Amino acid sequence: MKHLPVWIKASRLASQSYIFLSLLVGEMFYLMYGGTLDWTIFAVVHLYGLFMQLYIVYANDYADIETDHLNQTYTIFSGGSRVLADGELSRRTLGIAAVTMAALTLLMGVVLALVYGRILAPIIIFVGIGLLWMYSFGPVRLSYRGGGEFLQMLGVGAVLPVVGFYAQGGALTEFPLETMAVILPTQLACAMATSIPDYTSDRQSDKRSSSVVLGQKNVRLAVIALNLAAIAAFFAIDWVSLSQITYVAPLLSLAAIAIFLVFMVPRIHHKGAIIVFVALSIVLTIGIMSQLAVVAYHQQPHL
Repeated sequence: MKHLPVWIKASRLASQSYIFLSLLVGEMFYLMYGGTLDWTIFAVVHLYGLFMQLYIVYANDYADIETDHLNQTYTIFSGGSRVLADGELSRRTLGIAAVTMAALTLLMGVVLALVYGRILAPIIIFVGIGLLWMYSFGPVRLSYRGGGEFLQMLGVGAVLPVVGFYAQGGALTEFPLETMAVILPTQLACAMATSIPDYTSDRQSDKRSSSVVLGQKNVRLAVIALNLAAIAAFFAIDWVSLSQITYVAPLLSLAAIAIFLVFMVPRIHHKGAIIVFVALSIVLTIGIMSQLAVVAYHQQPHL
């Protein structure tokens, strides 16, 4: 029990919100097409989400140990959990935990396949595991070569909603691809935003994160533009009309946050302001994904 606080720190459970919402959005899409939630499958799916999130944070800490040792600008949103950098766990122990979590995610896929007939679930889940491997580990290691944020976008923004939709019983051919116009921009924005505080250590480690490649000002503007594009996509794909005030009001509130961030960009000169910018960027992504789930839920045939 004495190690429990260290494992809680390593687990970075706040990041579960991204995983949970992406899976939930996929499940709400299934309801939108006339399905009914199976609560046992719901539990299996979100157990998978928990194991997947733990695999991600443990594996990233394992892979980024050198960069994290250099990082002096880490925040609650970036720079890893610090359990390796602070010597609270051994790298071997965390590596074993990462492999264990990856195995448990695959086990959830096997359960979905064998018990519920979702025969493609292990393959889809394996793709998600592979994206993280490509992000953090050689020979690909795109988080260092450049483009890692796009892998994060695909994993959280595409694989997870598909898992939620398919696990509940939706046919892959029926997945509403048009909603990727909402999901992918905001997930890419979130991935970019969380790279911003690590700019200095990323440069020192030759890590080509988006903040290094684009520069601090440009990456902030890209985060804002991507979130505004995601909000606009609600109307472009004709899921929301201006007359639906219950949908429009939250979206306008999110747009107001994005516009506020525009005015912040030239005024960010210290760590506190960077944390505020990143926190509000995360709020935008969580808000957009939540609103997408709400809209899908209310488009059920019986409502």
